[in-house]
Amino acid sequence: MSRIEPAARAGDRWSLVAVAGLLSFTAMLDMNVVTIAVGDLARELRVPAATAQWAVLGYQLPLVALLLPVGRWLDRAAVRPALGAALAGFALGCGAAALAPSIGWLIAARLMQGACGSVLFVLMPVLAAGAVRPELRGRAMSVPATLGPLGAVAGPAIGGLLLDHLGWRAVFLVVPPVCLAAWLTARRALPSTPPPPRPGRAALGAAAPAAATVTPPHRPARAAFGEAGLVAGAVAAVLLGLTFAAGAPGWALLVLAGIPPAVGWLRRPGGRAVREVLRAGRTAGVHGAVLALGAGFAATHLVLALQLQRDGRHSATATGLVLLCFPLAMGVFGPLGGRLADRFTPRRVAAAGGALTALGLLSLVPLEAGWSLPSIAWRLALAGAGTGLYGGPVQALVMAAAPPGRAATAGAAVQLARSLGFTLGPAPAVALWSHWGPHPALFAAFLATALAAGLLAVPARQPRAVPSPDPRRPADAPLDRA
Repeated sequence: MSRIEPAARAGDRWSLVAVAGLLSFTAMLDMNVVTIAVGDLARELRVPAATAQWAVLGYQLPLVALLLPVGRWLDRAAVRPALGAALAGFALGCGAAALAPSIGWLIAARLMQGACGSVLFVLMPVLAAGAVRPELRGRAMSVPATLGPLGAVAGPAIGGLLLDHLGWRAVFLVVPPVCLAAWLTARRALPSTPPPPRPGRAALGAAAPAAATVTPPHRPARAAFGEAGLVAGAVAAVLLGLTFAAGAPGWALLVLAGIPPAVGWLRRPGGRAVREVLRAGRTAGVHGAVLALGAGFAATHLVLALQLQRDGRHSATATGLVLLCFPLAMGVFGPLGGRLADRFTPRRVAAAGGALTALGLLSLVPLEAGWSLPSIAWRLALAGAGTGLYGGPVQALVMAAAPPGRAATAGAAVQLARSLGFTLGPAPAVALWSHWGPHPALFAAFLATALAAGLLAVPARQPRAVPSPDPRRPADAPLDRA
């Protein structure tokens, strides 16, 4: 995939932006729709709840672990066939999960979905950013940034409805129709393209010695698989360690096992490509802000859910309705954030959104048992409005700063930062809540979002010009051609 080319005034393809929104909604919906069915899965398949939990982890682990390797691959692959294959694999994985006769079959189907989902996650910002002119990019990026959280919220609601009336197998059949709609829309917007060139020195974007031109073709593929294995091992160690640390703190030590493969990957071409994206675009601080805001959001959501239902103070339904105020406000203010980013600058709007989110979370810190649900709801809505203002502009900022030929790597890096934030936030928040109550946990979430707002407010130096990694391809090659 080449550098994102701004669309001509008459060539803005909002249908591709719609596809990016559908991908975002679908991927986040599937990540959350299964969570509510874990208990029924365990009973019907006759396995422990911890084993049934792998119906969720089996999707999350490959999705997050493969983001960076997939981003590097998509920088060289054709968009249309990659999107079609990922959507087909995702839908087939859903069908296989619905027909699963055993937990092993189900986990294998979910692993397949997660691997295909990593491609969809990377393509979301790439499609949206490359479909419109630069002056409309903030508006376009706000579409997937808004629909993703709405999919996350809709997941448990849709899953619960299907679970009560049709059983857990129906939960997996929500996504295939959306995949079909996304493919039919993208098929009209993306013309067919010739197959990408065989990976070589130019395609890999590395200044390889002359001997690399005669390297056997299987070596780049083997190296790519090796890099993917290192990233997957590092991310899996972090995710598993933090996931199981809530029940047994000793699991947190597993995070340390992710350090050696991460260091090894950073020394390889894939790691150098990501460092190039962060360095050339001066977006390391932006990615840190994305991670911090994700951690603050996830921590607040979990702590409030635990606190509101503590000792039976509020029902699960009442708690869910209160927590729904955050994504609803985010959905309302997301399009506004995109328009403001196009009128002013993405960094200023993103920083203002981060500051508003921090203000909303700060207002929640004095939380007491006597607070009414509406008083909590408006504070969550304030934080959600800030997150809506921030989502589209920050993605537009990252994609606009992506070096030529590195759009997919930039998209993968920001998606990984967000996913790690969602994973890193809950564990320390639950630990603080368990030992000292909600106040320190909510204050830690506020500090994370305040840090994010500060990182976004710091003006970045002008990015360095980076030549296209493929000298055979023009620097202004359009999105469709590679």
